[in-house]
Amino acid sequence: MGSSDSSTGQSGSGGGSSWFADYFGFDEHGTDLRTELLAGLTTFLTMSYIVAVNPQVMAQTTDAEGNVTSPGIALSGYSEPQTIQMIAVVTILASVAAILVMAFYANRPFAQAPGLGLNAFFAFTVVGAMGIPWQTALAAVVTEGVLFIVLTAVGAREYVIGLIPEPVKFSVGTGIGLFLGIIGLEAMGIITGEAGTIVALSSIAESPVAIVSAVGLFLTVALYARGVKGSIVIGIVLTTLAGFALSFAGIGSGSLSGDFVTEGAFVASELPQATYDITPLAGAFVSGFQDVEAFTFALVVFTFFFVDFFDTAGTLVGVGQAGDFLDEDGELPDIDKPLMADAVGTTTGGMLGTSTVTTYIESATGIEEGGRTGMTALVVAALFLVSLVFVPLAAAIPLYASHIALVVVAILMLRNVVEVKWDDITHAVPAGLTIMVMPFTFSIAYGIAAGILSYPIVKTAAGEFDDTSPGQWLLAAAFLVYFAVRTSGIVG
Repeated sequence: MGSSDSSTGQSGSGGGSSWFADYFGFDEHGTDLRTELLAGLTTFLTMSYIVAVNPQVMAQTTDAEGNVTSPGIALSGYSEPQTIQMIAVVTILASVAAILVMAFYANRPFAQAPGLGLNAFFAFTVVGAMGIPWQTALAAVVTEGVLFIVLTAVGAREYVIGLIPEPVKFSVGTGIGLFLGIIGLEAMGIITGEAGTIVALSSIAESPVAIVSAVGLFLTVALYARGVKGSIVIGIVLTTLAGFALSFAGIGSGSLSGDFVTEGAFVASELPQATYDITPLAGAFVSGFQDVEAFTFALVVFTFFFVDFFDTAGTLVGVGQAGDFLDEDGELPDIDKPLMADAVGTTTGGMLGTSTVTTYIESATGIEEGGRTGMTALVVAALFLVSLVFVPLAAAIPLYASHIALVVVAILMLRNVVEVKWDDITHAVPAGLTIMVMPFTFSIAYGIAAGILSYPIVKTAAGEFDDTSPGQWLLAAAFLVYFAVRTSGIVG
């Protein structure tokens, strides 16, 4: 294409002799330094919301009486704003670690950060519903990361991919989307479980939080539909400012802004103090290996690995297609290198104190701007480091504003459902169970287990036993035993 020829020419004159051009191969990839810088900035703007959202999802929150309103990481002797800031710092550091490997080892324009979905699974399911200490949950993340590194290093990717039924792979994203949607809408005050039903529409017109959240959500999706770069970040910021303005005007004071904005006044002393010391979080995973219930721990590790591996592999192919990186077989050449970057990021993140790191589909926005090499990723890493300056702001963003991101991402994840062969009952059943069980049990793990358990059974009943493998039967049997043991009360 003409743009490629132009880029190549620019590379030769504008930076072809530079160290960056030589190391990342600008000429070979038909790009130049200016293009890579712009691409990196674009990618960062579209995914930077995770710096504020991940801590809000993973940190435990309580009401005025001290009752837990959202499960997650709670640090003894530290306030919620301090904990949120620590997780924000860890989020940035884990992202940078993974992206640097992507830049210098894989030389791909892909960026990573802790993924939405597994952070909610970490907080709401593992820590909240299953009652597992957050330190043990981090130990599971580290274990999954090491397992990911080993399997990638020995080239076992093809075997792992073949072990998981196709309908389960294609339906997991949709199930996670519904899971995130429920969490986000509840935090925004749009739905409630306190109306005599499992879930119901809340009294939106009577709730300032719900009204501001709904307006913020529609504003965000409108910006996204218009193709505005950083639409999710802009939506979160504008929703936060709207809440603060209403509190200043005496509307919904407290529920919209906390204690640092009151009617007619800003109380600077109530603003969160900057916290960059992450020692209470870093290394906490070590104590999580004590008194581990093996069966439950194995399920948590499997879930982290399954979602991390297939989400990463699918995203890499998707963004690779956007950059015309795929070969004639539709595969990303040397995919093990970017997979290794994710594995390293996940392991580092678990050691520091956050959930699984994965490649972001938002990387495609930078690729569309012309990003073709690891230089794009390097720019994203640098911008993440710069964002450390704004960490205190992460604790000032209200839950209802940050969780707009969960609902927007949830909507985008629903589109994966079209890949399922719904006219084939042997695919529809495991896919349908995977999608339904996740939100209804508040567990990504149970949804995956239900899909894997049902697949060989339905295939055999339909006379298609040969389509199953011994490994799939072993997985199904293991999940059957787990469900029997856990629901019988033998394990907590």
